[in-house]
Amino acid sequence: MAFSIAPGIWPVMITPWTDDNKPDFKAIAQLCDWYVERGCAGIFAVCQSSEMAYLTEQEKLDIARATVDAVGGRIQVVASGHTADDKADQFRELENMMKIPGIGAYVLVSNRLDQKNEGEAVFEANAQEIFDRYPEIDFGIYECPMPWKRLVTTEFLRKAGKQGRMVFLKDTCCDYELVRERQKAVDGTPLKIFNANAQSWFDSVCHGAAGYSGVMANFHPELYKWCFDHKDSDYEKARLVADFLTAAAMIEMRVYPCNAKYHQALVDVPMNVFARSNDCAKLDKNARGEVESLIHLEEYVRRQIGLN
Repeated sequence: MAFSIAPGIWPVMITPWTDDNKPDFKAIAQLCDWYVERGCAGIFAVCQSSEMAYLTEQEKLDIARATVDAVGGRIQVVASGHTADDKADQFRELENMMKIPGIGAYVLVSNRLDQKNEGEAVFEANAQEIFDRYPEIDFGIYECPMPWKRLVTTEFLRKAGKQGRMVFLKDTCCDYELVRERQKAVDGTPLKIFNANAQSWFDSVCHGAAGYSGVMANFHPELYKWCFDHKDSDYEKARLVADFLTAAAMIEMRVYPCNAKYHQALVDVPMNVFARSNDCAKLDKNARGEVESLIHLEEYVRRQIGLN
């Protein structure tokens, strides 16, 4: 039976580091509590925001296990770590990750299924091989932009949804019309679409998508949740808050994930701003000031909708 993904807000988990460049498991546990307390439906662990391309295989497993342990069944967890080039290495990554109890689905990275951009036949054959090899596992797909973005086709989603082997899509097409088309293709199947794009996610959930799974859930997931929960009962106000979220998301292009870690350290979870995937020295006074201004705006928006 396919794992039933809970709709709502699914943050892409960042990885806090200790001063000696090791995963900070105390901060990871606190961050998981923070996601839960702010009403997130689940966590996408060991993803690009987790700096998965810069993690050892053991670090991937340790972080995933720490996430599941910290969550303690309160919300759902899916995980990736699908970064290897060699097929045998990919199988090992998958098998070891899914030995961890509490991970509901393994999220495949779309560009790993068609590394040379050879076309749909190659992509589908590689995906089907994995589906057939692991009939007991539920899968997701992440259209990860690193090292390059490989979008999936609507027809593939239609077939995978009907097969019941895919339950989660982290959609990064950034095209509200295409997301609507994809949503129609998977209606009535276990496959749930989570838009990662702050500009188009609200339109997506208003047309049946399951929720938001993106960078900005590391800053203010409760604002995304408020929009999601009020899209039908108070559309005009939810639309206005969604417009704020679109503008606020410009910050994700500014020294991420270092700026998200700075945001956390200021208001919620103590952690340093170091990242393996970016140069934290670029988080200068100006970049830090942008985060501080965003915090002030977030507080204002929360007051307007009664969250404070």
